[in-house]
Amino acid sequence: MNQYLLDSEIIDWKHPEIRSLAAILSSDCHSAHEITKNCFEWVRDTIRHSWDFKRNPVTWKASDVLAHKTGYCYAKSHLLGALLRANAIPAGFCYQRLSVHGEGAPYCLHGLNAVFLPVHGWYRIDPRGNRDGIDAQFKPPTEQLAFSTDGKLEADLPEIWPEPLPCVVSVLRKYTDYLDVYKHLPDVELVRTNNFPGALTG
Repeated sequence: MNQYLLDSEIIDWKHPEIRSLAAILSSDCHSAHEITKNCFEWVRDTIRHSWDFKRNPVTWKASDVLAHKTGYCYAKSHLLGALLRANAIPAGFCYQRLSVHGEGAPYCLHGLNAVFLPVHGWYRIDPRGNRDGIDAQFKPPTEQLAFSTDGKLEADLPEIWPEPLPCVVSVLRKYTDYLDVYKHLPDVELVRTNNFPGALTG
C-alpha cells in the first residue's frame, strides 16, 4: 500500500495547507470511513469544477487546486487523493472513458479516485461535483459515481494508479485556460478482450 500513500509533485500532501485541512476534516472522526466521507464531500462540494463554473486558472497540483478552489475532475481527484493520504488513508486514481457529448465520438477520460477502506477494500468515489443529472455519493459498499458507461466504446478502466496518468497531467500543464482544456480533453485507446473490454493500451 505504500505507493498509494506517497507524497509527490502532483499529490503534494505534505504541503502545509493540505495537512491543515486534512487535520480539520478528520477531527472528531473515529474511522477511515468517516474521514473519507468528510474529505470526499468537502472536495466534491467546495472545489468548483472548471467547466461547470467556467473558471480559471487550470490547476493540476493538489495544493494549487486547494489554493484556487477550482479544477477539472482530474485536478479535484488529485486534491482528494492528497487529503486522504495526509490522513494515512491509501488513495489512488481511476479513470472512465466517456463520450464527450453522449453520442459516440469524441471520447475523453474522466478522473476519479479509489480509496482503500479497511472494511470494504478498494472503493471508487467521484468528487467531480454534482449538478442536474449528476449525484455522486459516498455509500460503501455501493458505488454511486457521477457517470455510468455504456459498455461499448465507453468503459470503466480497471487500473488503480498510484499517480495520475501522464496524458492527463500533460493536458493540464499545457493549457492555461479551461476552454482550451475542454477542446483537448485527454483520451486513451482501449484493448478489448473476452474477459474485460476496457484496458489501456501500452
